[in-house]
Amino acid sequence: MIGTGAVIIEFTLKTINAAKGYFMSAGSIVKIAAVQKSPVFLNKKKTVESACLSIKEAAGQGAKLVVFPETFISGYPDWVWTVPPTQKKQINELYLKFLDSAVIIGEKSLEPLLKAAKENHVYLAIGINERNSEASNSSVFNTLLYISPDGKILDKHRKLIPTGGERLMWARGDGSTLVSFDSELGRVGGLICWENYMPLARYAMYQQGVQIYLAPTWDSSPAWQIAMRHIAREGGMYVVGCCQGLKKSDIPDKYEFKKLYPEDREWINKGNSCIVDPKGEIIAGPLEASQEIIYAEIDLEMTLESKWMFDAAGHYNRPDVFDFSVRK
Repeated sequence: MIGTGAVIIEFTLKTINAAKGYFMSAGSIVKIAAVQKSPVFLNKKKTVESACLSIKEAAGQGAKLVVFPETFISGYPDWVWTVPPTQKKQINELYLKFLDSAVIIGEKSLEPLLKAAKENHVYLAIGINERNSEASNSSVFNTLLYISPDGKILDKHRKLIPTGGERLMWARGDGSTLVSFDSELGRVGGLICWENYMPLARYAMYQQGVQIYLAPTWDSSPAWQIAMRHIAREGGMYVVGCCQGLKKSDIPDKYEFKKLYPEDREWINKGNSCIVDPKGEIIAGPLEASQEIIYAEIDLEMTLESKWMFDAAGHYNRPDVFDFSVRK
């Protein structure tokens, strides 16, 4: 199995969410898996095959939602932080590879993922590099794609704004993809990497009643763990911080930018995926420099209990003082 690993969460569903119109039966135990592994770098076909193996593994452990990191298909363009912009020839060549390994939603390359979701009866949330097929087909969005247990694409979220050097690679998303969805697991939604630092984007998720908040990322820093804890407490949600675990050896030698890393460096990204409860306590992880499965029990009743004291989009909201809207 290629670079297999996942973070697994168990939680008890004991509540009725009448406002959203779905029922969560008392005492049900459900597992969620967050996959910390490396893609097959800039290789769409093999990365999808690897993802399908992880889906099967997680489902074999009873997982009902499988979460993958930011831009898992087919890799994070880390060269934006190492290759000087003056090296145009190298950057242009990398962009061609990057574009070729990106996804057009609806294309045949995704069919194995849809099939895996259906065969294993799981929800999927997977980070992709998405080509702008609605227009030029030559720009790329950083996208979180949602897939249902019946093998259908539910929705997608495009990262609102890339950070720093990432702006050389990705276009900006818009408000139409600030989405969440109901499932038998609860209300699911999320944001990508540093847009989690955008207070109004987070509030858009809180206002939608998200209970399982996904934060696929490239950030594995200690500061990111603090952010995950803050967001979980602020939103009264379970937060899944899911990151790639990427070794230098995972990048083929044919890519010149690989030589810019220190010779003795083993990990490009150590991952540090973590799970946080609505009180802001880390209950699983951080999973550092490893690709494996860790477990945590979580109870969605805590997402309701936590809002008695503080409900950011409820009684702690002051619409008489503040205005909030999303331009869809």
